Amino acid sequence: MKVLCVAEKPSIAKSVAQLLSNGGLRTVATRNKYIKNYCFDQLLNGQQCQIVMTALLGHLMESDFPAEYRNWKAVPPMGLFDATVIKSVREDLKTIEDNLKKEARYAQMLIIWTDCDREGENIGAEAAEVCKSANPRIQVKRARFSVIQRRELQQAWNSLGELDMRQAAAVDARAELDLRIGAVFTRFQTLTLRGMFPELGENKILSYGSCQFPTLGFVVDRYMKVQRFVPEDFWKIDVSIEKDGSTAKFDWGRTHLFDQHFTLVLYEKCMDNPTATVASVNTKPKSKWAPLPLTTVEFQKAGSRILRISSDRIMSIAERLYQQGIISYPRTETDVFADSFQLHPLIEAQVNDPRWGQYAQGLLGGRFRRPRKGKNDDQAHPPIHPVKAALDLTGDDQRVYEFITRRFLACCSDAAKGNETVVVVHIAGEQFTAKGLSILERNYLEVYPYDKWAEHSIPNFYQGEQIMPSELTMTSGRTSGPDLLTEADLIGLMEKSGIGTDATIHEHIKKILDREYANKENQFFCPTVLGMALISAYDEMDLELSLSKPYLRSLMEANMKRICEGTRSRYDVVQESLEMYRGAFARASQQSRRLKEVVGRYLRGGDRNHTIPQIPPTRPPSSPSDGAPYTVPRPTAGSRRTAGRQPDSSTTSQGRSRGRGSRGSRGSTRARGATRRQAGTSSSDTRADYTRNRSSDTSDPKPKCDCNLYAARRTSRKNNENQGRDFFTCTKAGAKCRFFAWADEWSANNTNGR
Repeated sequence: MKVLCVAEKPSIAKSVAQLLSNGGLRTVATRNKYIKNYCFDQLLNGQQCQIVMTALLGHLMESDFPAEYRNWKAVPPMGLFDATVIKSVREDLKTIEDNLKKEARYAQMLIIWTDCDREGENIGAEAAEVCKSANPRIQVKRARFSVIQRRELQQAWNSLGELDMRQAAAVDARAELDLRIGAVFTRFQTLTLRGMFPELGENKILSYGSCQFPTLGFVVDRYMKVQRFVPEDFWKIDVSIEKDGSTAKFDWGRTHLFDQHFTLVLYEKCMDNPTATVASVNTKPKSKWAPLPLTTVEFQKAGSRILRISSDRIMSIAERLYQQGIISYPRTETDVFADSFQLHPLIEAQVNDPRWGQYAQGLLGGRFRRPRKGKNDDQAHPPIHPVKAALDLTGDDQRVYEFITRRFLACCSDAAKGNETVVVVHIAGEQFTAKGLSILERNYLEVYPYDKWAEHSIPNFYQGEQIMPSELTMTSGRTSGPDLLTEADLIGLMEKSGIGTDATIHEHIKKILDREYANKENQFFCPTVLGMALISAYDEMDLELSLSKPYLRSLMEANMKRICEGTRSRYDVVQESLEMYRGAFARASQQSRRLKEVVGRYLRGGDRNHTIPQIPPTRPPSSPSDGAPYTVPRPTAGSRRTAGRQPDSSTTSQGRSRGRGSRGSRGSTRARGATRRQAGTSSSDTRADYTRNRSSDTSDPKPKCDCNLYAARRTSRKNNENQGRDFFTCTKAGAKCRFFAWADEWSANNTNGR
């Protein structure tokens, strides 16, 4: 019997043929320079067979409209929703089609060896269609495998199954929708804008994709949050207690307050009675769990965050390592190793690696723990893991392999273990907390340096103990806004919103960069002017279903899964999605004028309220918006304080707050050596002095906001003509009113009333 085997890529065909034939094969050239036919003999179900193993170059076919629809100006975009779609062999792959037909004519069986995922099932169905056109009687079988190793390939050879035509249909549905929706909106955007804005370029194609635009929308949304963020000053009380030669720093139970005066009142109470009473000391076991087995999405996120390699490149490297038989199939949603999965042979393969061989030996010697089970299992592939040792890799290939291997060994390890001590003290009714950590067993952390768990020792305290703080400080800081999105952030948002699949997320991210809708600088994504303009235009249109938000694409992806499960048909899913996008397009095309207006505002600066996107600082500047660091007046002689000596001068050093709601300080008033007593003016005098310093100066009047509070003076930091200009806004930290006034305009209008 003659059997034709078809792999998805030439490298896979060669590897499978070599392993199944034990190296006894004959290579035959074809008309395509990349494709070889590998011929050998092999037993199948006890019968000696002549095998021909050949390959494809990915998808053999493509979907497109008939020629009469390819003239953009002759066919209204709306017509593409209903135009005929033809799926046919690509012109540049006709030589591969000819090779398949030639070999299929004399074969009794076709075995599909494409990748075992949705795309692989569709590619296999394409190959089967071509082969059946040459030999309708050929029997089609499917080989399923996750690792290119002799044992697993032999197992796949001995347990052939059937093609999953439901998965193939889901890919066809997605391809048809992507073609129709992409063509309709791409033509609409391009024809509407290109002639009106020559600065876009004569041949510029303004591409739209139902995955591409929600991905860009995430980037724009975060950019706008960064731009709109207004930092707020806050104040807090810090306590340090020195004992037995070490110091514990205590955090305030209130974290921080946005009311400077109230914080000062509480601080003065603490200064008047600074003795700290230990309210509780609790020590309990603490564990840091070993990581879960590795999925594709987590692999891409970690690669971007830890290795600083883009998701597109890291998937390319992983694909190469897989084809070389070094790692398992890198496209998987599974974070569970089946109970029957043999892990020990994979660990044994690592014992000779000088980097982690000793650790692997320890796992085999009794430290092995069955990996934790996640919540996802695609029933197709195991989590990503190393298949064999690889000591000769270099560059990024080596770094990616090292991460995968360390992750695998870590997930086969016990959690790190330690003891956490939490000490709570009370000072003048205020609560402060310090935490210490002692690590008893590092376990998985020994082989997985990407996780951090730092030991932090504090002195021994006892409940009921009274002790004087070595430092009691009121400090100020400033909230900081969100950062721009990193690639790991963007991947996480896409996964959470159901945009793309584990195998395509990296492609959509690359696409918004290639289309010049976004830039990536220092690991952060920022929209370009054009990207901002397009997203803003759709956001300003009166659309029932947003074209820049994830809902429509998320629903489409969910329906693809339902096709795979057999609960929905390809036809129903396609028609439902087209109906929603048809309605959205009808409303968008009616508002094409809005598209032109918004794009014009951005490209030509026609609106002072719309700034041109630039990579902004990832955090706001550290200095206060009114330019004055916070200081508390020094006490004068006669003070009744029981706290220790004050510093010789008020502290005015400035730092920066590291994160929204951060406790980082930029100024402080501190009392050191709180066990000492010092004479001086009363604390009420200090508060009175402070109030006079802040409010008695009428040379800088302020308006009252809609809350009937004196407004806060801020400085604009946006990169436009108002940069550096002062303005007034509501002083509240939470639900602000909408009051706003430019300081110079308000002063000019109120000069006569001063």
